[in-house]
Amino acid sequence: MFERCVGLAWCSGCRIYSGSMVHVPRKRVLMDALASLPEDERERVERSETKLVEFLARRARSEAAPPAS
Repeated sequence: MFERCVGLAWCSGCRIYSGSMVHVPRKRVLMDALASLPEDERERVERSETKLVEFLARRARSEAAPPAS
């Protein structure tokens, strides 16, 4: 069986994003990208699609950046 989830795809360069319903196997564990945020910040990000996409784009850029030497 599958669960339905919202899937987001975005391009931080052109600032275009799209969302769709995706199917995820029930046994697959999804990582919560907002888990590290304090509760008030998480609520602020969750209330706005734009803020959510910007947060995810910043996070993706920081994870892709090479470590500072």
